[in-house]
Amino acid sequence: MSEETKELTMADMEAEIDASMVSYREGDMVHGVIAGIKNYVVYVDLGTYTQGIILPDQLSDDPGFKMMDDLKPGEEIDAVVIRKDDSNGNLVLSLKRANYINAWNEIEEGLNTGKEYEVKVAESVKGGVVAYLNGIRGFVPASRLSVARMDDAAKEALVGKNISVIIVEADAGKRKLILSAREAEERKAAEERNEKLAEIHEGMVTKGIVESIKPYGCFVDIGNGLSGLVHISQIANKRIKTPGEVVKQGQEVDVKVTEIKDGKISLSMKALEDIMEKQDAPDKPEEEYVSGEEASTSMSSLLDEIVIDD
Repeated sequence: MSEETKELTMADMEAEIDASMVSYREGDMVHGVIAGIKNYVVYVDLGTYTQGIILPDQLSDDPGFKMMDDLKPGEEIDAVVIRKDDSNGNLVLSLKRANYINAWNEIEEGLNTGKEYEVKVAESVKGGVVAYLNGIRGFVPASRLSVARMDDAAKEALVGKNISVIIVEADAGKRKLILSAREAEERKAAEERNEKLAEIHEGMVTKGIVESIKPYGCFVDIGNGLSGLVHISQIANKRIKTPGEVVKQGQEVDVKVTEIKDGKISLSMKALEDIMEKQDAPDKPEEEYVSGEEASTSMSSLLDEIVIDD
């Protein structure tokens, strides 16, 4: 073995020894690897001479947590030191405290970015439902469960099911976490609508069903969850006082897309009438042009044919 290899080897060994001689304090956040699980105790390899252990009561406050399903040997975890020695030389750790700190850090970030999460509804309570986000108890008010109104039976039906939510209020000091499924639902609906809007274009002609009539026009369902407004001025060529003079609810009509702006679709029935009128109009014959000389000759010939009796 060369002198240089010896020096590198000794340096590496010294670095490993120094790393293993870490001094821990209560409250320190540590990072390690799950070495094994035995008798409901999780053993953590911290990369030092000291081994960490996590007792069952320090794993999680989430009622849905299952040790054997949610923790696997070889998995990297963070934990907080809660006791330096368990009388066997082990460092006593808390996974739930570390998760709590990390969870609130992520929640704060999620609140600022509007990130969407998927959570499982744990229970139905007065005024809403409870769901856990990264182990933190969150409350979803009934008014924020859906765009549609939900009664108690509908809330109960959500228990055990996954819903998409965003964070609308978070306060780690007060342990207050308010979630909303309604905003997530509205966001998804808006994204789907934009995708559908991308499939239509100005000038497009399609059939639709009159879904409602207003004093200023009528709304026409053009399919695929989209509807547009035919303003009263775009319903017919003739002047009308109300849309009901021409259209009825449930009537099928042909419409032309005239504008798509800010997610709103403007339609016209009148534009199609104009096109049809042009197509149905007979072609006018070209007027014959007669020169002055030709006109005089024709008149002279006509007079010659007239016989006047004496």
